[in-house]
Amino acid sequence: MRRTSIGSWAYNVGPYGEHPIPFDTVLEKLAELKFDGVELGGFNGYPNPQNHPTKDDREALKKKVAGHGLAFSGFAQDLWSEHLLDTDDPTHYIDSFKANAQFAVDLGIAGIRVDTVQPPTIHATADYAMLLQRLTSVWDRCIRYAGDKGLYVTWEFEPGFAFNKPSDILRVLEALPHDNFGVMYDTCHGQMVAVNGVRQEGTKETLPGGQLELIQKLSGRINHIHLIDSDNTCHKDAAGADETSAHPPFGEGVLNFDELVPALAKEDIGHDWWTVDLCFWPDAWNATAKCKAALDELNRKYG
Repeated sequence: MRRTSIGSWAYNVGPYGEHPIPFDTVLEKLAELKFDGVELGGFNGYPNPQNHPTKDDREALKKKVAGHGLAFSGFAQDLWSEHLLDTDDPTHYIDSFKANAQFAVDLGIAGIRVDTVQPPTIHATADYAMLLQRLTSVWDRCIRYAGDKGLYVTWEFEPGFAFNKPSDILRVLEALPHDNFGVMYDTCHGQMVAVNGVRQEGTKETLPGGQLELIQKLSGRINHIHLIDSDNTCHKDAAGADETSAHPPFGEGVLNFDELVPALAKEDIGHDWWTVDLCFWPDAWNATAKCKAALDELNRKYG
């Protein structure tokens, strides 16, 4: 059986951004629902390197989480304000990455998440080869640093960020063949990238075999898994434009998890966590119990 967790960002970004659910309340809820862990999103007031600056702070946080019978399944670091693709000077990004990596190490977290930061519209205004070189050269340094700390790095590809076509993902992976680097496979993002080709600049690129073909292409490089439904739509930004994948609860979308989960279960991702992602869902708090029940059923069938 796989250990189960949920991303804490469901309760402090998007619809919850102005009024986050207190982190302690989140821990109580997850313990009550018998999750095995929480995937920590270190932004908007939740634990991060800035509000837990000392080893004592971090040790206390570890004890608090463990006191609820939970563990950390991963860490989504706050790099959304950074410049990665749109600068020739990545110093601040790298310094921030290192601070977050040390935070993860101090909490006993094995994996740390990255994304490409800038939106896909950057491909319409900048040379592709230059952007790819910027990305891979910076990430190469970060991945090596993380490896020296005993961490793996997982890239969450998605419609809302650059390099969001199937061939982009493969190109980046080919340039960064590190053992401690791979992709986070989120079933909602997989649908929007492989099936719908949402927010792709230039020629739309989808796969005839949909998500199963994408999973096959990424096989061996998947090192983290998020399970959640998709209704083939994006979450909307404040102006009403597509931002990134919507994350509807299980049963409120179109995905066939009896096809997808067995394919993902075959992947040797290096650990035993399956994580729910309700990012931007407007009623994530009340949907949590439903998602845990659905995840438990998938775990019984395929875990």
